[in-house]
Amino acid sequence: MSIDQATPAEWNGLSLDPARRKATPIYRGVLKYFPDAIAAVAQCSYQGNLQHNSPDVLFWDRSKSGDEHDALMRHLLEAGTVDTDGILHSAKVAWRALAALQKEIEESRRDPE
Repeated sequence: MSIDQATPAEWNGLSLDPARRKATPIYRGVLKYFPDAIAAVAQCSYQGNLQHNSPDVLFWDRSKSGDEHDALMRHLLEAGTVDTDGILHSAKVAWRALAALQKEIEESRRDPE
């Protein structure tokens, strides 16, 4: 099934099956564990948006961000320090890891042509 054929619950990674949905505890299994880290990644996302886009709309312009693994490694080399824009390099590592994972999941859902 392609993304455009899926329902919103299916294309955002949530199953329509109640048992499978229970096995995806987004709040209790991620957000509740890492509130400070999630906030740091959100701040990183916002700062990146200010750098690359209008401050009026939060938007991931994928055309300006295609080298997630290389960028992740560059920031990983400076983990534990703060970048020149005031954002922790580790937050940028996490953002890039999430970006790479998101793209990988989306790619796995595409129909073979």
